[in-house]
Amino acid sequence: MSLRTNFYRNFKIRVTCRYKTPTYKVKGREDKSMKEDHEIIELYWARSESAVHETDEKYGAKLHTLSGRILPEAEDAEECVNDTYLGAWNAMPPQRPLALFAFLARICRNIACDKLDKLRAKKRSAEVSALTEELSACIADPTAAREAESREIAEALNSFLSTLPVDARLFFMRRYWYMDSVKAIAEKYGCGESRVKTSLHRTREKLRDYLQKEDIWL
Repeated sequence: MSLRTNFYRNFKIRVTCRYKTPTYKVKGREDKSMKEDHEIIELYWARSESAVHETDEKYGAKLHTLSGRILPEAEDAEECVNDTYLGAWNAMPPQRPLALFAFLARICRNIACDKLDKLRAKKRSAEVSALTEELSACIADPTAAREAESREIAEALNSFLSTLPVDARLFFMRRYWYMDSVKAIAEKYGCGESRVKTSLHRTREKLRDYLQKEDIWL
Protein backbone atom coordinates (compact mmCIF):
# COMPACT_ATOMS: atom_id res chain seq x y z
CA MET A 1 0.00 0.00 0.00
CA SER A 2 1.38 3.40 -0.97
CA LEU A 3 1.98 6.19 1.56
CA ARG A 4 -0.69 8.25 -0.18
CA THR A 5 -3.33 5.48 -0.06
CA ASN A 6 -2.53 4.68 3.54
CA PHE A 7 -2.79 8.36 4.46
CA TYR A 8 -6.28 8.70 2.99
CA ARG A 9 -7.46 5.45 4.55
CA ASN A 10 -6.18 6.37 8.00
CA PHE A 11 -7.88 9.75 8.02
CA LYS A 12 -11.12 8.52 6.42
CA ILE A 13 -11.76 11.69 4.43
CA ARG A 14 -14.59 11.73 1.93
CA VAL A 15 -15.98 14.49 -0.29
CA THR A 16 -19.66 15.26 -0.80
CA CYS A 17 -21.36 17.86 -2.98
CA ARG A 18 -24.42 19.96 -2.27
CA TYR A 19 -26.06 21.99 -5.00
CA LYS A 20 -22.92 21.60 -7.10
CA THR A 21 -20.87 23.32 -4.39
CA PRO A 22 -18.32 20.91 -2.86
CA THR A 23 -18.27 20.62 0.91
CA TYR A 24 -16.14 18.34 3.03
CA LYS A 25 -17.17 16.07 5.83
CA VAL A 26 -15.13 13.81 8.05
CA LYS A 27 -16.56 10.47 9.15
CA GLY A 28 -17.28 10.22 12.84
CA ARG A 29 -16.89 13.93 13.58
CA GLU A 30 -19.18 15.28 16.31
CA ASP A 31 -17.56 18.56 17.36
CA LYS A 32 -18.82 21.31 15.02
CA SER A 33 -16.65 24.10 16.37
CA MET A 34 -13.66 25.16 14.32
CA LYS A 35 -10.25 25.56 15.85
CA GLU A 36 -8.00 28.55 15.39
CA ASP A 37 -5.20 28.26 12.86
CA HIS A 38 -2.48 28.12 15.50
CA GLU A 39 -4.32 25.27 17.22
CA ILE A 40 -4.54 23.29 13.97
CA ILE A 41 -0.85 23.85 13.34
CA GLU A 42 -0.06 22.54 16.82
CA LEU A 43 -2.04 19.40 15.97
CA TYR A 44 0.17 18.84 12.93
CA TRP A 45 3.26 19.22 15.07
CA ALA A 46 1.81 16.77 17.58
CA ARG A 47 1.18 14.31 14.67
CA SER A 48 -2.48 14.17 15.62
CA GLU A 49 -4.91 12.74 13.05
CA SER A 50 -7.38 15.46 14.00
CA ALA A 51 -5.08 18.00 12.32
CA VAL A 52 -6.30 16.89 8.89
CA HIS A 53 -9.89 16.65 10.14
CA GLU A 54 -9.77 20.21 11.44
CA THR A 55 -8.15 21.48 8.25
CA ASP A 56 -10.80 19.79 6.16
CA GLU A 57 -13.61 21.20 8.27
CA LYS A 58 -12.32 24.75 8.15
CA TYR A 59 -10.75 25.09 4.69
CA GLY A 60 -11.89 22.10 2.63
CA ALA A 61 -14.52 23.97 0.61
CA LYS A 62 -12.17 26.89 -0.12
CA LEU A 63 -9.42 24.55 -1.27
CA HIS A 64 -11.81 22.68 -3.52
CA THR A 65 -12.91 25.96 -5.09
CA LEU A 66 -9.28 26.90 -5.67
CA SER A 67 -8.35 23.59 -7.29
CA GLY A 68 -11.57 23.62 -9.31
CA ARG A 69 -10.60 26.91 -10.92
CA ILE A 70 -7.42 25.30 -12.26
CA LEU A 71 -8.48 21.73 -13.02
CA PRO A 72 -11.46 21.19 -15.33
CA GLU A 73 -12.50 17.79 -13.94
CA ALA A 74 -14.12 17.54 -10.50
CA GLU A 75 -12.35 14.25 -9.75
CA ASP A 76 -8.96 15.81 -10.41
CA ALA A 77 -9.84 18.82 -8.23
CA GLU A 78 -10.90 16.49 -5.42
CA GLU A 79 -7.67 14.51 -5.69
CA CYS A 80 -5.71 17.76 -5.61
CA VAL A 81 -7.33 18.78 -2.32
CA ASN A 82 -6.58 15.40 -0.75
CA ASP A 83 -2.98 15.68 -1.94
CA THR A 84 -2.88 19.12 -0.33
CA TYR A 85 -3.67 17.56 3.04
CA LEU A 86 -0.89 15.04 2.51
CA GLY A 87 1.46 17.86 1.56
CA ALA A 88 0.54 19.78 4.71
CA TRP A 89 1.03 16.68 6.85
CA ASN A 90 4.50 16.14 5.40
CA ALA A 91 5.44 19.83 5.73
CA MET A 92 4.44 20.36 9.37
CA PRO A 93 6.80 19.87 11.06
CA PRO A 94 9.35 21.28 10.36
CA GLN A 95 7.43 24.24 8.95
CA ARG A 96 5.21 26.40 11.11
CA PRO A 97 3.29 28.75 8.78
CA LEU A 98 2.17 32.16 9.98
CA ALA A 99 -1.00 32.06 7.84
CA LEU A 100 -2.40 28.55 7.53
CA PHE A 101 -4.78 29.07 4.62
CA ALA A 102 -2.18 30.91 2.55
CA PHE A 103 0.18 28.02 3.24
CA LEU A 104 -2.43 25.45 2.20
CA ALA A 105 -3.47 27.46 -0.85
CA ARG A 106 0.13 27.58 -2.09
CA ILE A 107 0.44 23.79 -1.77
CA CYS A 108 -2.93 23.28 -3.45
CA ARG A 109 -2.14 25.67 -6.32
CA ASN A 110 1.25 24.06 -6.99
CA ILE A 111 -0.24 20.56 -7.02
CA ALA A 112 -3.09 21.66 -9.29
CA CYS A 113 -0.74 23.37 -11.74
CA ASP A 114 1.57 20.37 -11.84
CA LYS A 115 -1.37 18.07 -12.47
CA LEU A 116 -2.69 20.36 -15.20
CA ASP A 117 0.72 20.34 -16.91
CA LYS A 118 0.78 16.54 -16.83
CA LEU A 119 -2.76 16.32 -18.23
CA ARG A 120 -1.85 18.70 -21.05
CA ALA A 121 1.35 16.78 -21.80
CA LYS A 122 -0.60 13.53 -21.92
CA LYS A 123 -3.14 15.05 -24.29
CA ARG A 124 -0.36 16.50 -26.43
CA SER A 125 1.38 13.13 -26.60
CA ALA A 126 -1.83 11.49 -27.77
CA GLU A 127 -2.23 14.16 -30.44
CA VAL A 128 1.34 13.66 -31.66
CA SER A 129 0.80 9.90 -31.83
CA ALA A 130 -2.33 10.44 -33.90
CA LEU A 131 -0.51 12.78 -36.28
CA THR A 132 2.40 10.36 -36.61
CA GLU A 133 -0.03 7.61 -37.51
CA GLU A 134 -1.62 9.82 -40.16
CA LEU A 135 1.74 10.57 -41.75
CA SER A 136 3.00 7.00 -41.51
CA ALA A 137 1.17 6.19 -44.74
CA CYS A 138 3.51 8.59 -46.51
CA ILE A 139 6.61 6.76 -45.31
CA ALA A 140 7.37 3.31 -46.65
CA ASP A 141 10.16 2.61 -44.17
CA PRO A 142 10.15 4.78 -40.98
CA THR A 143 13.51 3.27 -39.91
CA ALA A 144 15.21 4.63 -42.99
CA ALA A 145 13.82 8.08 -42.22
CA ARG A 146 15.94 8.25 -39.10
CA GLU A 147 19.03 7.52 -41.15
CA ALA A 148 18.43 10.26 -43.74
CA GLU A 149 20.20 13.58 -43.47
CA SER A 150 18.03 16.16 -41.72
CA ARG A 151 18.97 18.82 -44.27
CA GLU A 152 17.92 16.59 -47.15
CA ILE A 153 14.60 15.90 -45.49
CA ALA A 154 13.98 19.58 -44.77
CA GLU A 155 14.80 20.56 -48.33
CA ALA A 156 12.54 17.86 -49.72
CA LEU A 157 9.62 18.94 -47.55
CA ASN A 158 10.12 22.60 -48.40
CA SER A 159 10.23 21.78 -52.09
CA PHE A 160 7.11 19.66 -51.78
CA LEU A 161 5.19 22.35 -49.90
CA SER A 162 6.08 24.91 -52.55
CA THR A 163 4.22 22.80 -55.12
CA LEU A 164 0.95 22.88 -53.20
CA PRO A 165 -1.90 25.35 -53.60
CA VAL A 166 -1.97 27.95 -50.85
CA ASP A 167 -4.94 26.50 -48.97
CA ALA A 168 -3.56 22.93 -49.09
CA ARG A 169 -0.18 24.16 -47.84
CA LEU A 170 -1.78 26.10 -44.98
CA PHE A 171 -3.97 23.16 -43.96
CA PHE A 172 -0.98 20.82 -43.99
CA MET A 173 1.23 23.14 -41.95
CA ARG A 174 -1.45 23.90 -39.38
CA ARG A 175 -2.11 20.18 -38.93
CA TYR A 176 1.41 18.74 -38.88
CA TRP A 177 3.58 21.71 -37.85
CA TYR A 178 1.30 23.38 -35.33
CA MET A 179 -0.73 20.24 -34.49
CA ASP A 180 -4.08 22.00 -34.79
CA SER A 181 -7.19 19.85 -34.85
CA VAL A 182 -9.22 19.53 -38.03
CA LYS A 183 -12.00 21.47 -36.36
CA ALA A 184 -9.65 24.32 -35.38
CA ILE A 185 -8.28 24.53 -38.93
CA ALA A 186 -11.77 24.64 -40.40
CA GLU A 187 -12.80 27.41 -38.02
CA LYS A 188 -9.60 29.37 -38.66
CA TYR A 189 -10.06 29.41 -42.43
CA GLY A 190 -13.85 29.51 -42.50
CA CYS A 191 -14.50 26.22 -44.27
CA GLY A 192 -16.03 22.84 -43.53
CA GLU A 193 -14.19 20.07 -41.71
CA SER A 194 -14.82 17.72 -44.64
CA ARG A 195 -12.88 20.04 -46.93
CA VAL A 196 -9.92 20.08 -44.54
CA LYS A 197 -9.94 16.28 -44.19
CA THR A 198 -10.10 15.80 -47.96
CA SER A 199 -7.29 18.27 -48.53
CA LEU A 200 -5.06 16.63 -45.90
CA HIS A 201 -5.71 13.17 -47.34
CA ARG A 202 -4.80 14.28 -50.87
CA THR A 203 -1.71 16.10 -49.61
CA ARG A 204 -0.47 13.01 -47.78
CA GLU A 205 -0.87 10.97 -50.95
CA LYS A 206 1.03 13.60 -52.92
CA LEU A 207 3.76 13.65 -50.28
CA ARG A 208 4.14 9.89 -50.45
CA ASP A 209 4.46 10.00 -54.24
CA TYR A 210 6.89 12.91 -54.05
CA LEU A 211 9.15 11.16 -51.55
CA GLN A 212 9.15 8.03 -53.67
CA LYS A 213 10.22 10.00 -56.73
CA GLU A 214 12.95 11.74 -54.73
CA ASP A 215 14.10 8.37 -53.36
CA ILE A 216 13.73 9.56 -49.78
CA TRP A 217 12.58 7.37 -46.83
CA LEU A 218 12.36 4.27 -49.03
